[in-house]
Amino acid sequence: MVKEEEVIVGIDIGTTKICVVVSKVSEGKINIVGIGSHPSSGLRKGVVVNMDNTINSIKKAVHEAELMAGVKITSCIASIGGAHIKSFNSNGVVAIKEKEVKEDDIIRAIDAAKAVAIPADRQIIHVIPQEYIVDDQDGIKDPLGIQGVRLEVKVHIITGSVSAAQNILKCLKMAGLEVEDIVVGQLASSEATLSPEEKEIGVALIDIGGGTSDIAIFSNGSIKFTSIIPFGGNNITNDIAIGLRTPLEEAEKIKKKHGCAFSGMVGANETIEVPSVGGRKPRVLMRKTLADIIEPRVEEIGRMIYEEIRKSGTERILASGAVITGGTANLEGIVELFENVFNNMPVRRGYPQGVGGLVDVINNPIYSTGVGLVLYGMRHFKEKGRRKRRSSKYFMETRNLLSRMRKWFEETF
Repeated sequence: MVKEEEVIVGIDIGTTKICVVVSKVSEGKINIVGIGSHPSSGLRKGVVVNMDNTINSIKKAVHEAELMAGVKITSCIASIGGAHIKSFNSNGVVAIKEKEVKEDDIIRAIDAAKAVAIPADRQIIHVIPQEYIVDDQDGIKDPLGIQGVRLEVKVHIITGSVSAAQNILKCLKMAGLEVEDIVVGQLASSEATLSPEEKEIGVALIDIGGGTSDIAIFSNGSIKFTSIIPFGGNNITNDIAIGLRTPLEEAEKIKKKHGCAFSGMVGANETIEVPSVGGRKPRVLMRKTLADIIEPRVEEIGRMIYEEIRKSGTERILASGAVITGGTANLEGIVELFENVFNNMPVRRGYPQGVGGLVDVINNPIYSTGVGLVLYGMRHFKEKGRRKRRSSKYFMETRNLLSRMRKWFEETF
């Protein structure tokens, strides 16, 4: 349990922005007390490509959050993402030593499941139990105390590039922050946007950021599949800039203010003003022209996501449909377009839930990962900020994660 009034900080390190969410625990509840955000120019598709720019963006976002919250930020839980994130399912089987499942049996089973060959340049980030099987009884969420002779666990393993993780950790360290943990972005988003009922009957969480679209499939209360598509909101912005012959910065503003992913929703007489390049005068264009540029790209991203879901074999278990979140989820018409692309599967926007405090401020899909990080911290850390060693917990990390991070730091500096 986290201490009362302890500060938990989540930092969403994205391709287009660095978002800092500051929370305090009061009476066992999370209250958001500060938000900081700054454009991110040092990352590409979730991976650091310019250290100085990334460090500067982190510092500015943290400073903004500190001013709003009135606290000094010294540690955080950070997100990690990018096309380098890969995942797969595994299973492990052990004999139950004393004919009754003990904590040690669970640990050994998970250790057996993660005893797989991983390239030297990759590192396990998450080992997430999906279900336990004791003898022939499957579907067990917590096997502790159950009688039997054979324990099997099915797990979902997520790995990432060691160098990509090192670079993020180094940027945070040089910005003056201690990293308590790192969490894959879509898992953090799922903490804030999905209900237990959706996770139980089957749902796809789709976090569409600037550089990537992150997928997480849940069913029977556990995660079944994760994947990352290297396309996102920046691809839409680039198309607008080229199609309307306007600077990228202006294209981003036009997308946010006037963009629509479903051209059928745009009125025939709606117009927009488009700034030109090279000091030329702004032009007035039909809004439908903008929608005709945006719709094909969003449809393409949606089809790639749906194809990834279909290939995973999880399409049939998504009784709750899909939840889209992240900055691009704010695009008008994207829900309607995705419903068409996903063969009339129900789709909704995912907004951060389960917190108090500045609820009106964070009621936006762009804050889903940041809010999810602090919820993750509340649920998974002890009083001193360390992970509870409960193997039956929903998110079960490999042992000695924090000591492994310290090793990364030692290798980096």
